[in-house]
Amino acid sequence: MSKTVIDARVSGLIGRFYEAIVDDVLWTGIAADISETLNSTSAVLKWHGADDDIRLLEHTDNLRIADDKQSWAMHWHRQDLWVERSSRFGVSRIVTDHDLVTPAEQQQSGFYQEWLRALDIFHMVGGVFLGGDGALGVLGIHRPERAGAYTDADRHKVSILLPHLQRAFWLGRQFSKAAAQRALADEALSRIDAAVFAVDARCNIVTANARADALLHAGIHISGGRGRLRLADAGLDQRMARQVRSCIRTALGRAAPLGAALTIPRTERLPLTMIIAPLPPSGFFLSGNAADARPLALVMVRDPEAPVLAISCLRDLFGFTRMEAVIAADLASGLSLDAVAERRGIGGATVRSHLKRILAKTGTHRQGQAVALIARCVAGLQTEHAFLP
Repeated sequence: MSKTVIDARVSGLIGRFYEAIVDDVLWTGIAADISETLNSTSAVLKWHGADDDIRLLEHTDNLRIADDKQSWAMHWHRQDLWVERSSRFGVSRIVTDHDLVTPAEQQQSGFYQEWLRALDIFHMVGGVFLGGDGALGVLGIHRPERAGAYTDADRHKVSILLPHLQRAFWLGRQFSKAAAQRALADEALSRIDAAVFAVDARCNIVTANARADALLHAGIHISGGRGRLRLADAGLDQRMARQVRSCIRTALGRAAPLGAALTIPRTERLPLTMIIAPLPPSGFFLSGNAADARPLALVMVRDPEAPVLAISCLRDLFGFTRMEAVIAADLASGLSLDAVAERRGIGGATVRSHLKRILAKTGTHRQGQAVALIARCVAGLQTEHAFLP
């Protein structure tokens, strides 16, 4: 298959991800197209929520399970060895089965003997990502053993798709929570727990929610003079403009690199975090008249100092108590045990006792190992996922 064809397929998939933000029906068939793009036989998109709640969002037809076997299927979704290992390997990292388990270990596991083998699945490429409300999003792409293991080229394709998929999922969840109809876009924007701007290719503000208006009114780091979104730092302003243009190209169906989150420094405080995402033409943010539809970029700004997200998601990922999650997040931010004790108003012995339980629950043996693992998760929250509620 030529590189041109591969690029066209990837571009098409990315465009469909963002189209589905405002119409859930458009997710239908995406799993099959992902599977075909990766020369695979099956694919699944699902949520692993709190309390073992599993939601299958989209999957290829060959993963459809008969009604009388649903309890069996849900059992193995909850006991998904690949998801369990992936979450410890690191959220938003692309993994294959070889990264997570040896072939011998996999073949001897109940997960393979009772589940994968029945579905003619042996190899996997994909990743897990934080999906909001304590849920873990899962993208799994599969093929049988006879088809051969996934290659670095396959991993690269998924690394292009996953950030866009993750961002589109998050946006779709926000809008579906906030508004039952597209006509309620303004209300939807007002309920998102972030400052949100919809801008055109020149960073002209098309619409914004109340939090965004408040940010503009403060005018310290971000301004909206003459209707254009601007950052006070000239270098960051240029980077934002480049990312906006890149997102506009993606919104038009031409896949472009998804830029990393921008950080906006603040004196004696953690920086604001900005994420920019494509929004294909839909008229969703305008008058509702199809003639008004045009590609836009969504610019979302949030303060990463708020600890609720990190604590909630660390609890879901590792089964921490609230205090264990608080201490784990403190350690991941670089604080020493003594500094954590002082910050939280507890004794050093109490902190060390919590640390022992943190080590046990993360499957690590030394403080440094646990901090490195947790820091990857927290870093994901403060960059790629800074806007989850």
